[in-house]
Amino acid sequence: MQQTFRIERMTSRPQFLAAAKGVSEARGAVVVQRLERQDGDPVVRLGFTATRKVGGAVIRNRAKRRLREAARALAPLLAVPGSDYVFVARAGTADRPWDRLLDDVKSALTRLATPRPAPRSAPNTPASAGQDS
Repeated sequence: MQQTFRIERMTSRPQFLAAAKGVSEARGAVVVQRLERQDGDPVVRLGFTATRKVGGAVIRNRAKRRLREAARALAPLLAVPGSDYVFVARAGTADRPWDRLLDDVKSALTRLATPRPAPRSAPNTPASAGQDS
């Protein structure tokens, strides 16, 4: 079932930096970062990036094109309205088989869409536990 919300592209550096402060999920050849915006706007914004560690310009561009196509196919189904997503290419993104890249993006988006439980705090232990006097 396809959700009804607009999808826009992220273009400015501050948007990318803000999304990096959200949660992230690494799967195979991609890292997906998600920031839930608090502005009440249901628009989903997508950004794509690849560092020079991925390769030269040709390889980086190929990796970003592949991520854009994967996001175009899966974001309408799995993205959470009102969120910003940044897809970060990894070293194998440009050469990864297409079905495996789709699986990577799908599992990352699915994991980011499920609410995470609050982290459990460590049990209170006395400061002197485990120390010899």
